[in-house]
Amino acid sequence: LFHPALHVRFRCPGQFPNTAMATYCYDESWSCAFSSIPPFMFAGLGVALALGLSVIGAAWGIFLTGSSIMGAAIKAPRIRSKNLVSIIFCEAVAIYGVIMAIIMANKMQGSEEFAVPDVPKDWQAQVVTAGYCLFAVGLSVGFSNLFCGVCVGITGSGCALADAQKPDMFVKMLVIEIFGSALGLFGVIVGIIQANAGQFPEHKLGA
Repeated sequence: LFHPALHVRFRCPGQFPNTAMATYCYDESWSCAFSSIPPFMFAGLGVALALGLSVIGAAWGIFLTGSSIMGAAIKAPRIRSKNLVSIIFCEAVAIYGVIMAIIMANKMQGSEEFAVPDVPKDWQAQVVTAGYCLFAVGLSVGFSNLFCGVCVGITGSGCALADAQKPDMFVKMLVIEIFGSALGLFGVIVGIIQANAGQFPEHKLGA
């Protein structure tokens, strides 16, 4: 991945400023290697994290809730229909991730080959900022939806078991599920606000 003949861009900013040939320091420290990664890589990772972690959270929640519904429905078949709302809440977590991934992907712009400069200025600074910003959005949205899915899944599992034993507990547990589902919505709202700062320039970088 870091072969000097193929990746001239992986140069630690500020290292060996007076040398005529391109210099590399990725074999000296991990921090240098990470600082030389193009911002487009961070933006792509942000999209992947937002979508991937959200889907993991939704799948985890559906696994927890669905298994409890199927088990409890053996003794109380009446709970099968109304407890499907817990599955819907878990699926909404994945939808949050899909929406944010689309928003983030639309902000990414193609460009010519980009080398991380020592001191980013003008459009270069905008590209670097946008890459880091979308990476942060992916972390915010992804982990918010991951824990939201687990929260809704565990709560929905308890709701199904409680409803099987005592029907009047369903509404009370549903309120708890709604508050748990709101956690993912908070992450989406903050992610949209963060994403507004991550705008790649529309012009060609070589212009």
